[in-house]
Amino acid sequence: MSFRWRYENASGTEVEGPDKAFDDQAEAEEWFSATWPQLLDLGVDQVFLLEGANQVYGPMSLHPPA
Repeated sequence: MSFRWRYENASGTEVEGPDKAFDDQAEAEEWFSATWPQLLDLGVDQVFLLEGANQVYGPMSLHPPA
């Protein structure tokens, strides 16, 4: 199964973002680590990591802790 990210805004509504699939969790997380500032600029406030249809974790905020 492949890994992908689901993107949401601050109200929890799914928003569009890069539609990329990754072979493993480490590859997905490495891509996210390099890309999260651009996602924030696109209006993404939080993400979920999915493996197939199953949620691995999330929501994970893209904003620094208050």
